[in-house]
Amino acid sequence: MRIDKYLWSVRYYKTRSKATDAAKKGRFRVNGDIVKPARDVFPGDMISLRKDQIDYKVEVLDLPASRVGAKLVNLYRVDRTPQENFDAKKMIELNQDYYRRKGEGRPTKKDRRDLDDVLDQTEEID
Repeated sequence: MRIDKYLWSVRYYKTRSKATDAAKKGRFRVNGDIVKPARDVFPGDMISLRKDQIDYKVEVLDLPASRVGAKLVNLYRVDRTPQENFDAKKMIELNQDYYRRKGEGRPTKKDRRDLDDVLDQTEEID
């Protein structure tokens, strides 16, 4: 089975075309080698992929006939992604949320003045 079809089947991508585009950009590795979308995968292969700033490591257990339900995904793959990768992604999200939450709009004049004050203070120290 093609790698793009496999990753779509086990629900790493919503559409097969998104999986194909990611493969064309070089985001997949099978057993350490960068692969094209048409590369076949077999049981026992280790797939490394980068998606949403997380480096996933997936071991192929079996090949599904078509896209499988979320409850059946674990029959076809084992996720060997280290927990640190998920923790790093969570820290990035928290860092971005710290100053301004999504939907709060553009910075205000007060925000700009506060930023200017901080920048002026750092210039005085230098």
